[in-house]
Amino acid sequence: MPVSYLDRGEGRIAYEVTGTGPLVVCLPGMGDLRSVYRFTVPALVDAGYRVATVDLRGHGDSDDGFSRHDDVALGTDLLALVEELGGPAVVLGNSMGAGAAVWAAAEAPDRIAGLVLLGPFVRDPDLNPAMNLAFRLLLTKPWGPAAWHWYYQKFYPGRPPADLTGHRARIRESLRRGDHWRSFVKTTRTSHRPAEQRLDSVHAPTLVVMGTKDPDFPDPAAEARFVAERLRGEPLLVPDAGHYPMAEYPELVNPELVRFIRTVHADA
Repeated sequence: MPVSYLDRGEGRIAYEVTGTGPLVVCLPGMGDLRSVYRFTVPALVDAGYRVATVDLRGHGDSDDGFSRHDDVALGTDLLALVEELGGPAVVLGNSMGAGAAVWAAAEAPDRIAGLVLLGPFVRDPDLNPAMNLAFRLLLTKPWGPAAWHWYYQKFYPGRPPADLTGHRARIRESLRRGDHWRSFVKTTRTSHRPAEQRLDSVHAPTLVVMGTKDPDFPDPAAEARFVAERLRGEPLLVPDAGHYPMAEYPELVNPELVRFIRTVHADA
């Protein structure tokens, strides 16, 4: 499908739309591309949904030059896209995309019918100062894009997809394009406090999908329970999966996504 663009004043947000039917919008996480949902989109389209995949600000085919890259900024982009495409929408948010989705659901409940949060960051991680410094040094140019290319592998501890090498190469190429690396680094310095502060204001049905070996969380199961309880949602643990359960085990995750989305849109 051709890439479309949504003008956001400071720049454009790139997105693709596939299929027909009720709207589903898929947000990737920091340092990733909309193609992280390449195993998800066909299943949702086959189930009768119109699926939009989005590149975050300063990522993929989206523009650089944005002054903000936090959950609120990404959440406003999400709401603008739902309005542009005609909602309401069920939103799939992975990693940082989950924080943006939570904020948007609290801000405009009429536009967000349901949430699927995959490996979600809806609060700041508890990093010690030494780990935080090490991460910042890792992302310093000139070795930053190559370091992220190497680091990204660890998010797939279970069954990495056969095309992971190609996906990582596309991410590295994207981060070397224009001012994308600076945009990415700005994104790493944002806080998820805006999402956490809005958790109790979300009333959309929610499915929380977490890999049991997600390396971003000391206790992935506990984090999934925390998010599900705060949002009065449903947790789904995917055995052996890491930060991208929908890409490692699509045959397990996709049927659950379709089941949940059908319920949400039937009740909308």
